[in-house]
Amino acid sequence: VSPFLSLLLSISAGLSEAELDSVKFLCRDKITKRRRESVRSGRELFEILVEQQHIASDNLDFLKKLLENIRRGDLVSQLEQFEEEGGLGAPGDQPDEQEKNDVICENVGRDWKKLLRELGMPEVKLDRIEADYQFKLYEQLVQGLREWQRWKGKDAKVADLIKALRGCHLNLVADLVEE
Repeated sequence: VSPFLSLLLSISAGLSEAELDSVKFLCRDKITKRRRESVRSGRELFEILVEQQHIASDNLDFLKKLLENIRRGDLVSQLEQFEEEGGLGAPGDQPDEQEKNDVICENVGRDWKKLLRELGMPEVKLDRIEADYQFKLYEQLVQGLREWQRWKGKDAKVADLIKALRGCHLNLVADLVEE
């Protein structure tokens, strides 16, 4: 799977309906009205922008400007991290870290917000994740951990996760992660 396409899919998933409408509005001079009106998701919009060569894996300036205009600094940071890593994807994409995230996601459950607060995540980000993935507990934690990794960047350490798990009295999960 192309890291660039994974990035676009991730950004698309992070856009609310209102944000998608705003991005479509900002693309008025790039995409015809008929095509804009047919777009129902960020993925569809990005397909058009890639097809018309407004964005590419080595040219993310236009996408970055779009995200800055809708005030999504978290997604801009994700883009910048992608560029810094030369298109290799996010730190959580490494198999070892992904396994640890899977163990956490399968065992934390309703305490996901408590864990992410312990990791220092801002309440605003937690509320946005909760709203975007309402009634999908597992996905809330998955997205929360991804957001924490993007937010911390290279400072996102497994040791911090284990410490936060223990701080939340989730010692069994911490033990599983250490194994």
